[in-house]
Amino acid sequence: MLVLAIACLVSAAAWVYLVLLHGGFWLTSQRLPAGGNAEPAAAADEQTWPAVAAVVPARNEAESLPVTLPALLAQDYPGEFRVFLVDDNSDDGTGAIAAELGEKASRDGGAPLTVVTGRPRPDGWAGKVWAMAQGFAAAAAAAPEYVLFTDADISWAPTALRDLVAGAEADDRALVSQMALLRAQTRWERVIVPAFVYFFAQLYPFRKVNDPKSGTAAAAGGCMLVRRSALEEAGGLEPISGALIDDVALGTLLKKHGDRTWLGLTTDISSARPYPSLASLWHMIARSAYVQLRYNPLLLAGTIAGLLLLYVAPPAGAITALVVAAAAGGGPATAVAGAGGLAGWTLMTVSYVPMLRLYRLSALRAPSLPLIALLYAAMTADSARRHYSGRAVSWRGRTAARV
Repeated sequence: MLVLAIACLVSAAAWVYLVLLHGGFWLTSQRLPAGGNAEPAAAADEQTWPAVAAVVPARNEAESLPVTLPALLAQDYPGEFRVFLVDDNSDDGTGAIAAELGEKASRDGGAPLTVVTGRPRPDGWAGKVWAMAQGFAAAAAAAPEYVLFTDADISWAPTALRDLVAGAEADDRALVSQMALLRAQTRWERVIVPAFVYFFAQLYPFRKVNDPKSGTAAAAGGCMLVRRSALEEAGGLEPISGALIDDVALGTLLKKHGDRTWLGLTTDISSARPYPSLASLWHMIARSAYVQLRYNPLLLAGTIAGLLLLYVAPPAGAITALVVAAAAGGGPATAVAGAGGLAGWTLMTVSYVPMLRLYRLSALRAPSLPLIALLYAAMTADSARRHYSGRAVSWRGRTAARV
């Protein structure tokens, strides 16, 4: 009981720090400024708005593209806008479907689409980053001021691109990224997805990412608007060629280069990718968890221990103290475990409510966060198991080299 009491006190102190001093990670207030639709200058003609080229890496996306690509091509953007879709050696007709959708959009007045046929991946390049690099090279030839990296499964509200550019221009940001609203329709999606975004924000507090004085850097791969000149001056995508978590790597590259970056939340950009089962969500998280830990066993052990201390110890202490007190009255250690555990559990519960509200889910789900954290601990451990058993990370069926 003494060990549990100490763990609960440490956890409660950690939660006080996290809630009050960790960049407001649990709040969902980092959004593009109100009035983001306003023109970056007085007029709203094509000459006022900077040219933008979107790059869409696509591998075996025949099912997603008819749902998502038309909205991207139909963006209500006053300036020059074109889309480059990289067909990364798909075997399901992705390129042909994209071309057909592009022709239809062009007849309806949409943005022009160029389908880039992917070349063989060189040694040392991660699959997705190589596809991004090919798209960036094609886009750069058109000399746009901004390049928008997005994914084939991302759905766009009509004015989303306009808002991104206005935000970048108004605040002089070389990178403006928004965390797409992930799908949360099935039972397991509603359990896992909000916690996934919550844990990501805890690891990379958005306020710290957005503070030029902070060393914290990140981005969200589904929506990254980058000033082309800034990326070229930072060396292009070659410095992150082997990155398996490309968004965080890109955000880190630009911020270390001295560029101002911004990351926030949105409901105007969403992911259409379904995760119908626990197994599919498990794979989504396990494929990159150990990568994030840089394949370091010590970081793995520390992460799992930290998850257990932060999320599991508080409810364990509160419930154990209640049971012991009811049975035998308990002693000082029992009281400390109960008070510390209840304080920690309360703080984590309160901090999870804003994310649940973002996903339009009941706040009554918040007390179950410790159980979800246990699942994430298991997924993280499984990620390491996969690595050491030789099961490499993959992007849309493309196997990445182990490092």
